[in-house]
Amino acid sequence: MGGEMIDVKTPDGVADAYLADPGRNEKGRPTVLLLMDVFGLRPQIKRMADRVASRGFVVLAPNVFYRAGRAPLVPIDGLDDPARRDSLFEKIRPMMHDLTPERMASDGGAYLDRLQQGGWPAVAVIGYCMGGRMGWEIATAFPDRVAALGAFHTGGLVTDDVTSPHRKAERIAAELYFGHADNDHSMTAEHIATLEHALDDAGVRYRSEVYEGAPHGYTMADSAAYHEVATERHFAEVFALLERTIAHEP
Repeated sequence: MGGEMIDVKTPDGVADAYLADPGRNEKGRPTVLLLMDVFGLRPQIKRMADRVASRGFVVLAPNVFYRAGRAPLVPIDGLDDPARRDSLFEKIRPMMHDLTPERMASDGGAYLDRLQQGGWPAVAVIGYCMGGRMGWEIATAFPDRVAALGAFHTGGLVTDDVTSPHRKAERIAAELYFGHADNDHSMTAEHIATLEHALDDAGVRYRSEVYEGAPHGYTMADSAAYHEVATERHFAEVFALLERTIAHEP
């Protein structure tokens, strides 16, 4: 199936976004917010949104860097070349720093509003890399609207800062699933243990797993990090999470 590009009004402007809607605006369908990795809204992200939508979900994948312009914001050819990825990341870094936790939450409210126009009571959020961190901020800001969060190869959830995301665990009402990359310097074994301890203390429903042998970015088929076995495992977990949490009218 193929989706369409739409505009979503936010408090700070207009975000371009990919909407995959198998029901073609049919009301009352379960909805998913799919949050991109650092390399932006591109064909790979659209293919992933289409795959989730093929199971009957309405999927919105926004360009979360819309303040810097419409997607694509950097050339995406050559993501499978590690040397080129480094230079691309330097161009993207300012956009990442500009997307503060407060802006993540503010934008998230607009994305949820767009998805919930169809009348479904709660949204599931699926995030990749920094998208998982953004999903965390949205889930903590809107606990009554986010039923599930799946975060894959997501770093930065635990830092030494007093504003570290893991310190907001008590605000989470969603069911969570983490598919951590193996040997990920942005989410080490120590970080994972700290996150799990915070979630346990907060009484959050979650599963947290390390995908052995899968590097950071393992779901992205257009990159050198792609790991097919881990990617298929991730899709199985995504669909299981969606089936448990949003697939049926509560």
